[in-house]
Amino acid sequence: MRNKRYDMGSNKNFLEFLLERFKIERERFDRSGVYAYTQRLLAYNSNKIEGSTLTEEQTASLFDNGILPKSDDYYRAKDVEEMNGHFLMFNKMLDTLEEPLTQDLIKQFHYELKSGVFEDRANGYAIGDYKQRPNMIGMYQTVRPEKVAQEMHLLMDWYGNKEISISILAEFHARYEAIHPFQDGNGRTGRLIIFRECLKNDIVPIVILDTNRNEYLAALKEYREEKILDQLIALFEKEQQFYLEKCIYFM
Repeated sequence: MRNKRYDMGSNKNFLEFLLERFKIERERFDRSGVYAYTQRLLAYNSNKIEGSTLTEEQTASLFDNGILPKSDDYYRAKDVEEMNGHFLMFNKMLDTLEEPLTQDLIKQFHYELKSGVFEDRANGYAIGDYKQRPNMIGMYQTVRPEKVAQEMHLLMDWYGNKEISISILAEFHARYEAIHPFQDGNGRTGRLIIFRECLKNDIVPIVILDTNRNEYLAALKEYREEKILDQLIALFEKEQQFYLEKCIYFM
């Protein structure tokens, strides 16, 4: 680590830097600093994990200029809509950092992500509200729609009484993804929540990289089947270190 002031033992200094730069660079429409880097990094990887076809270059162009670069590559309209939705969801997260994490706030994140996605609206998906149809993760049955509100209440009540740490965030995320409260967008809202809660609790934020997708999915599967969090905690810690080292460039 090049700068000892911002190693993993100095989280508060690092988080203060991040929040200050996020605010300043967003207000100035600065696309050259850590705010833009984080927007692009989180949006690209979180959407890619869910099957987005957009490249890192296309993601950057959308965020920086609102257009796609000239290319012979095809792209799906839904991928563009969801990428723009992710940018909006991230800003909503920053605007509501002082608020407690609630079911209503999570629904607001989902609305920002999905409100501009034509395919979801055409399919009759609930936008900014919990799912109305059962859905599955591969062959795994998630919580049925009529039980989602109750399960989310239990999760939020449990979380609200905990001292926040990496292990608590890992358990929250694994339980949230197992509930799968929305028709679509559960992974993206869930990963944004983890990033947010790190910011609020002086914890170096976590950005799950698409290159670690298999490891991530295996860790969630391990929790669903065995209630073991070791793989997910280890991955969170690895992704923390990656994000921290990348952000030090901007300090």
